[in-house]
Amino acid sequence: MKTGILTLALVIALPPSMARAQQTREAAQPMIVVSSMSQVEATPDEATVRLGVVRQAPTAQAAQDQTNRAAQAILTEIAKLGVPAAKVQTSRLTLTPIYAPQRPENREAPRIVAYNAANIVSIDLDNLALIGPVIDAGLTAGANQLEGVRFGLKNDAAVREKALRQAVADARRKAEAMADALGVRLAGVLEANEGGVSVITQDEGVSARFMAAQAGGASTPVSPGELEVRASVTVKYLIAR
Repeated sequence: MKTGILTLALVIALPPSMARAQQTREAAQPMIVVSSMSQVEATPDEATVRLGVVRQAPTAQAAQDQTNRAAQAILTEIAKLGVPAAKVQTSRLTLTPIYAPQRPENREAPRIVAYNAANIVSIDLDNLALIGPVIDAGLTAGANQLEGVRFGLKNDAAVREKALRQAVADARRKAEAMADALGVRLAGVLEANEGGVSVITQDEGVSARFMAAQAGGASTPVSPGELEVRASVTVKYLIAR
């Protein structure tokens, strides 16, 4: 039993010394350290539209009632396009007072003259062809607030892997170029670290076009474009002369 306890104590004590020994070995080994970042493009296959309604009235209840009726009309029109209710979610619901302007010499308490009520909904779409119709349906139902469209990817594993592979390949090319310039050769990989892989989501500001389409009676055009996927790596290569 004592031997087992002693062995366990030795195992616990080893990691710090092993770490120091590894650092010493790395410092003694000639190496080339390179960092690389790659960027690939992917076509989005999902989008989130954020639109809603803002109303102003003399009382809080009146402002809220007007907003509720308009919001319900928007939801009804969106449902007619075949968008499931589970894909529609309230993203912001606010009720704020509006105060009368005050002069510096006026010491009276601020006076509320009206209320602003807002109800903003987020609509998740798998069919990007519905973006314009959803916006137009909301406008027809009384929407007067559009916060834009966010494009994304439902499954980004494959494109993340592609970006990571490209970053590693680029790191290798850099290391080979440096080795050639130094008159040495690469002898293997000592260490490789992923710096992160991220999908840069795209927000399409369509407010101006939204209003223009409403004025001209035309459908709202929205182009998804391409998303950027970025990956970065740092690789340590052993070198031999």
